[in-house]
Amino acid sequence: MKLSRFLPVLTWLPRYNRAFLVRDLLAAMIVTVMLIPQSLAYAMLAGLPPQMGLYASILPLVLYAVFGSSRTLSVGPVAITALMTAAALGQLFEPGAAEMVGGAILLTAITGLMLLVMGVCRLGFLANFLSHPVISGFITASGLVIVASQLAPALGIQAGGKNLYEVAVELFRHREDIHWLTLAIGGGVLLALLAAREYLRPLLTRLGIGSGLADNLARTAPVTAVVITTALTWVLELDKAGVAVVGDVSSGLPELVMPATDLSLWRQLTVSAVLISIVSFVESVSIAQTQAARRRERIDPDQELVGLGASNLASGISGGMPVAGSFSRSAVNVDAGAETPAAGALAAFGAALATVFLTPAIALLPVATLAATIIVSVLSLIDLPALVRTWRYSRGDFVAMLATIALTLCYSVEAGILAGVGLSIGLFLYRTSRPHSAVVGRVPGTEHFRNVRRHQVETRAHMAMLRVDESLYFANARFLEERVLELVSDRPELTDVVLVCAAVNLIDASALESLEAINERLEAGGVRFHLSEVKGPVMDRLEGTRLLERLTGNIYLTSYQAWQALGSWMAAQKPLAGDVGKNA
Repeated sequence: MKLSRFLPVLTWLPRYNRAFLVRDLLAAMIVTVMLIPQSLAYAMLAGLPPQMGLYASILPLVLYAVFGSSRTLSVGPVAITALMTAAALGQLFEPGAAEMVGGAILLTAITGLMLLVMGVCRLGFLANFLSHPVISGFITASGLVIVASQLAPALGIQAGGKNLYEVAVELFRHREDIHWLTLAIGGGVLLALLAAREYLRPLLTRLGIGSGLADNLARTAPVTAVVITTALTWVLELDKAGVAVVGDVSSGLPELVMPATDLSLWRQLTVSAVLISIVSFVESVSIAQTQAARRRERIDPDQELVGLGASNLASGISGGMPVAGSFSRSAVNVDAGAETPAAGALAAFGAALATVFLTPAIALLPVATLAATIIVSVLSLIDLPALVRTWRYSRGDFVAMLATIALTLCYSVEAGILAGVGLSIGLFLYRTSRPHSAVVGRVPGTEHFRNVRRHQVETRAHMAMLRVDESLYFANARFLEERVLELVSDRPELTDVVLVCAAVNLIDASALESLEAINERLEAGGVRFHLSEVKGPVMDRLEGTRLLERLTGNIYLTSYQAWQALGSWMAAQKPLAGDVGKNA
């Protein structure tokens, strides 16, 4: 059992049978058909030789099948990590420089090592610091940058840049250099793929083809576009007419390589590797959890770190690029009936066959076709209406989301995501530093207590029950002190203050000192300090502290018990037997 925790392959391989093999093989064939053109396209998006995308689709898939906890996640090159790779390498190397290959291999290996270390240390929770609005904003902005960057090859012109502004300026500057034959190919493929996405599945269904098969056929439309445009290029010799093609692609299986040991290059790539690690993990886990919920399975986020780390490390040492979970290929994998991660390993076998036998044909593939394929694939990632939804629900989250989008579009992907993370953490600290609190009273005839400003409740002049709706830690400790002392100063008749701790899951050392200070100041003013509804784990931490030793009041299991015990002025003058509950 302990070994299977670290090697998830042992949970499904002993029960593997012929029926599973048939389903996995069918899913692998369909995924491979999608994987090959996408791997080529994403390698070129990253500014790398196309074979690096193929290399990243072989060994990494096998390693994920061994170490990954998701049974249906399809890993490999994806658009977001390709863009981040291009941004990271573009800061250090000239476009097309031979050193970019070594830099990409090292970046991939560092990313894999970081993910592995995070997985071994069980740091999957760190991904929670990336809020959903930030991730959504980053993906949307990255999608827009990717679409803009692919307009140049679709138009047959040279235009680059690390953000939307630079790309737009370059496109405008070279507007008179448009190659119309290339535009015809890129535009035609783009329109055909958009039409296939919208209309091909309903058309096939009306022709009597089952919905599952029709859906899979519709998803493989990019492969049809690749085959047709490659054949046209070969027959009509379009490459001689100025249509840019992929060119010679190294054939054969990848050779194992040793990443560069240049320490200065390691330092320069470390920050980018951290960001790629986090983004690829968050994206992959989100996809895996969605698919697992559909199949009533579960995944282990920490094990996913190990699986992705092993995949990226394998990609690095086999000459590939960073990999992550793909939403589109994972969806196809599930719909095609994949039962186990063996489907991914079988897809890797298909990619290996393509690397050995199909590279001569790939050489005549128009670059404009790959650009159109990337644009159509990325369009589904862009979610601009999310800005409106976030604005309506939370202005703070909207600011973080908008800042992420703006910096990603106008500066760089690294700046965008760093700003988003920083703003998310800053907004969290701000919100929790001034937590919602309310004086509560009893709902007549019940044991329930509600905010006196929202409900008709019973209160007593000599006692105040203050509910704080947040854990107590260093950022809000002083705020709580001020809130309690303000309450006492506004009501000089008070003899008892009860702090209702129903929402308090943590009291750190700073908050403990503040509670001790509150107790002492209230005692100096002749007011007793009580606690109610303290949770068991919090109570365990408080035992043996000076707060409990010097507490002027009592600790009550429920707010209603505090209400009863402190129910009259006379009762407030007597020693009271509180309910100190370790298991509260």
